[in-house]
Amino acid sequence: MKSTYSPREFGALIGRAVNTLQRWDRQGILKAYRTPTNRRYYTHEQYLEFIGQKAVAKKIVTYCRVSSASQKNDLVSQKQAVEHFCGAAGKPISEALEDIGSGLNYRRKQFVRLMEMVERGEVSEIVIAHKDRLVRFGFEWFEKFCQDHGCTITVMNAESLSPAEEMTKDLMSIIH
Repeated sequence: MKSTYSPREFGALIGRAVNTLQRWDRQGILKAYRTPTNRRYYTHEQYLEFIGQKAVAKKIVTYCRVSSASQKNDLVSQKQAVEHFCGAAGKPISEALEDIGSGLNYRRKQFVRLMEMVERGEVSEIVIAHKDRLVRFGFEWFEKFCQDHGCTITVMNAESLSPAEEMTKDLMSIIH
């Protein structure tokens, strides 16, 4: 999702000609922003306003997950650690989501809800304890999906493993 559009791109989005946009700008119907070189551009907020949607205030969301109900104590400590991390970093938590389920299951209720919120552009940042708390495999795809929708993923424990170590860790998690 782009945050700014040229008049041609914006016109294509809303089904209007560039000449119409220029006229609207002169008449004050839909004012374009200007670059330092006096070029017109439009924002995504203007697009949302034009189609009748409100620009949604972006949220910082925490997400915690454990694999089974027997790990509820771990879920509580994970949630506290993430809250402490956000507090220390000065990040106000808008919403705290948590799931009990496998990292291989992409149908977890709160995970699906989180991805829908990201897709709607409601989330500015997701804070998680470890990469595998969000998903077991394909973290990079989900990270790119979030970036494309104006959201970043902050991993508290961003340990860097070699590809072989990471594969071993993933295989061990499947076995367990």
